[in-house]
Amino acid sequence: MPLLSINKVSKTYHSRLLLDGVSFSVDRGDKIALIGNNGTGKTTLFKMIQGKVEPDEGEVLHHGTAICGYLSQNMDELELGGSLLISEELAEIQDQMHDAEYRLSTTDAAQSQSLLREYEQLTTRFESLGGYDYEPRMKAALAGLGLANIDWTRDVSSFSGGEKMRICLARLIVSRPDILLLDEPTNHLDTEAMEWLEGFIRSYGGAVLLISHDRYFIDHTVSKVFELEGGHITAYRGNYTDYKYQKQRFLDDQRQLIANLEKELHRQEGVTQTMLSHRNISGYHAREKVVAKLSDRLAEERAKISGGPLRMSFKLMPEERTGDSEKRLLEARKIGKTFPDGKVLFHDVSFEIKASDKMFLVGPNGCGKTTMLSLLLGKVDDFDGDVLISGSAEIGYMGQFVPFDDESRTILDELMSRSDLSETNARNLLARFGFRDIDVYKEISVLSGGERSRLYLCCLLEEKPELLFLDEPTNHLDIESREVLEDALAEYNGAILAVSHDRYFIEKCQSTILGFLGDHVELLDSYEQYRKKFKAFTASEDEARAKLLSETRAAEKEQKAQERETSKERTPSLNRAQERRENAKRKERIRFLENRIAELEDEQKALESSFGPDTSPEDYEKYAKNSEELENMYAEYMELEGT
Repeated sequence: MPLLSINKVSKTYHSRLLLDGVSFSVDRGDKIALIGNNGTGKTTLFKMIQGKVEPDEGEVLHHGTAICGYLSQNMDELELGGSLLISEELAEIQDQMHDAEYRLSTTDAAQSQSLLREYEQLTTRFESLGGYDYEPRMKAALAGLGLANIDWTRDVSSFSGGEKMRICLARLIVSRPDILLLDEPTNHLDTEAMEWLEGFIRSYGGAVLLISHDRYFIDHTVSKVFELEGGHITAYRGNYTDYKYQKQRFLDDQRQLIANLEKELHRQEGVTQTMLSHRNISGYHAREKVVAKLSDRLAEERAKISGGPLRMSFKLMPEERTGDSEKRLLEARKIGKTFPDGKVLFHDVSFEIKASDKMFLVGPNGCGKTTMLSLLLGKVDDFDGDVLISGSAEIGYMGQFVPFDDESRTILDELMSRSDLSETNARNLLARFGFRDIDVYKEISVLSGGERSRLYLCCLLEEKPELLFLDEPTNHLDIESREVLEDALAEYNGAILAVSHDRYFIEKCQSTILGFLGDHVELLDSYEQYRKKFKAFTASEDEARAKLLSETRAAEKEQKAQERETSKERTPSLNRAQERRENAKRKERIRFLENRIAELEDEQKALESSFGPDTSPEDYEKYAKNSEELENMYAEYMELEGT
């Protein structure tokens, strides 16, 4: 039985039909990617499933007690307050439980039964939301998403935007809903966090429905792809690579079918004219009906491959490049960057970029990729080493946040002010970047992030740079636009130095990798080679940290032992008998604690295995008291062992 059913759902916004009789179902264990160009209605469909948007027609059915958890890409729609280690809902239930416990301890027997039922309902709800092991699971999820070494006491509102998104994703993961709705979950994640999330989704027992432009992520997480195009959903089995193959086969078959229909239509039109010329009126009218049916069928089949929003279509300049492909455009000699507090970001980095190189800077968030890019562009003054750039090279740069000098300009005015194009040619070029008709008169200030990136890229490429610096160029672009960009960059005969987390994009376009391994940067042949090196590096770092921690603890223990020896030497012989007695008592207490801890741990396991809808409030209360006693005993045991 499905967890969720979408039955003939339709939705229109401002006279534009977004969803046209969409139907599908989601079963437990399904891992589905919802793909489609920007603006096709993917997020609207998610909000319908959440009940935040009503369909014009059709219905959204949640079967049984199926619960949906939704991660929005809009920060304003996320729960950004409260504590890291307990959700606001759990904290509220916990307060109610404490209040019920207090009332139980002070009430008379007549009211105790109703209070016990209330307490039982609260504890059942608390247990169903994972309240008893929420904290360790939350810490594990945050660590997997790259937030291991943070202050657990901080309020969520005090973190940065990217950190807040990861905290909200961790909260959603830990809440364990039946259906996870993830809208662009890889935003703000570095490669390590994305790989952790991939593993989590693959092993998740519930259903996952996700929106993502990260094709590598889709390839490694889903077993179905739903494509939303022209208001309709087409389902494909397999991951993104499987979808591409099936879609291409469909398009090839469809084009062949259209060609055959066109040929047959042309033949039937000829037969119709022949009958008319021979004054075979009844045969002429019969053939007219055949021609009309063929025309309708042809229009229907053509619509299956020509629908959907307009897509980016462009070819990167320069189209032709003369000169030596081995010409050095940029050379870095032992460059490094150290912050005033002494932290080394990177050091002794040397490499060169030739006229046809496609080099990618890769590494985790905060490792220094964008800083190095800024350094090479001359935006950072205080650094070690030398950067040499060819005096004749034309340089182009596109950052993560694209600036425009005058936000009140229209799209058309901006392009014409930065080129020698006529209005007609400028409009033709903008059309290839998805800006058509009255769109060219939009002011820059009202553009979305993706529209700003497309406009900036359009203007940049018209300047015909010889060396392109790109900082996360695929951000805000839908999948088809990314693929057009990749194809163009792969064929581009100039040089590129790019920062990106898009693993699909990197593997398709790179010729060289400049990989960050801590404060060391290494020149490598492939992204796969870098990932192997990085995993080995992080493993060795973890081992070194564990060794250092072990050595520190051993040193502390040795220091305490020396202090005890010193204390013994200073202690009069009169007190040595008393010391032996105290030492015997300590060992006896340790043995007692070991036995009691073992008993309590067995009791807790038995209680955990018995938890369910029929569990009594007394069992939950006993579990809580045992947990508190265990925590105190662990602390006492560690203290006694250290003395």
